[in-house]
Amino acid sequence: MDLTETTLERKDVFKGRIFSVHVDKVRLPNGETSTREVIEHGGGAAILALDENDNVLVVTQYRYTFGRTLLELPAGKLDPGEDPAAAALRELKEETGAVPDTFLPLGRILPSPGCYSERLYLYLARGLRLGEQHLDHNEFLNVARIPFEEMVRRCLDGEIEDAKTVVAVLKAKLQLGESHGR
Repeated sequence: MDLTETTLERKDVFKGRIFSVHVDKVRLPNGETSTREVIEHGGGAAILALDENDNVLVVTQYRYTFGRTLLELPAGKLDPGEDPAAAALRELKEETGAVPDTFLPLGRILPSPGCYSERLYLYLARGLRLGEQHLDHNEFLNVARIPFEEMVRRCLDGEIEDAKTVVAVLKAKLQLGESHGR
């Protein structure tokens, strides 16, 4: 069965700095029509940076949507036309001051494909040289180091809920192998 939905009409609802919203009327595979609410986002990149002692550089930020701080990997949105790897390196340096010697892709994820077009590119960084943060004027966060194996446990226990962080940590765990942790 062909599962494709065909756009019949589109209504632009909102255009902001980070995303835009449109509502589409679509034809379903069975010929009926339905409505799709879509948030268009330019994408982002996140980086799991491991120091020489296998600690992960993490940031804690207040997330207004949830009314609390969240523990996350350094990450940010892509500028139009920006290479995801360049964005990840930029965000790592801005948020933590770190620059890696080794930089490997961990793949990409679709955080919420039911309504959100964002693609998040994930990376692993090692061999860190630490410098100063260069936060944006409206960016407020704290940087910490957490042992990698503790991050794995906290992701599996549900203590860390941020999707990009959970996926990157668990992908890195598999990629680095079971012998990596202590």
